[in-house]
Amino acid sequence: MKIEGQAALVTGGASGLGEATARELARLGAKVTVLDVNAAAGAKVAADIGGLFQTCDITSPDSVSAALAQAEAQHGPARILMNIAGIGTAKRIVAKDGSPAPLEEFARVVNINLIGSYNVSRLFAAACAKLPVLEEGERGVMMFTASIAAYDGQVGQQAYSASKGGIVGMTLPMARDLAQHAIRVCTIAPGLFATPLVKELPAEVQQSLAASIPFPKRLGEPEEFARLACHIVTNGHLNGEVIRLDGALRMAPR
Repeated sequence: MKIEGQAALVTGGASGLGEATARELARLGAKVTVLDVNAAAGAKVAADIGGLFQTCDITSPDSVSAALAQAEAQHGPARILMNIAGIGTAKRIVAKDGSPAPLEEFARVVNINLIGSYNVSRLFAAACAKLPVLEEGERGVMMFTASIAAYDGQVGQQAYSASKGGIVGMTLPMARDLAQHAIRVCTIAPGLFATPLVKELPAEVQQSLAASIPFPKRLGEPEEFARLACHIVTNGHLNGEVIRLDGALRMAPR
């Protein structure tokens, strides 16, 4: 699918990997709607790229439906969805004092990362399936964001790894499900990236993280994630695949 002129939705577009992807889509000529709960940062990104911002809680059907309706009113029906919104957490299942991890924390991470992504996708897919087929023979493209923690999560990452593992697990069946509607589905599983959260860590910690990557021995740049996300859109034979973007990193237990 050609990106230029298409309406695109980016969840988590206010910062980090989402912001980089929103900017790259806009650079390539897409009409971008930034969806995020951070209104101030999201509105700034949208203003910078000449796009639209909509406050959106991806776990809420009503919030997502309203945001998608506003995006369509401004940019027309969307054919590109970038699911990037998510949160991270680290909590051992048994704490040092012997108490069990709070169930609410596990449920919150899975609800946002996995169920929230599915929520946006089901609403996008239902609308996209009604659109006419493009000359390339497809109607739309969805991209999910997992993590290499889906494969080799570290100590304390049960909730995060489970949520990202769920995204990995639903990629192929969703691609098969939506094949009849000519909508492609792929997932990127990034490794260690220089996102705002990571950049807040002490320099020596960042250097230690970078040293653990086989090659190149540096943190990934959000722009590298964004370029791969956009390549998925333009490469019509990419479907049902999870792509690790990690410099060959396999994470140690801790």
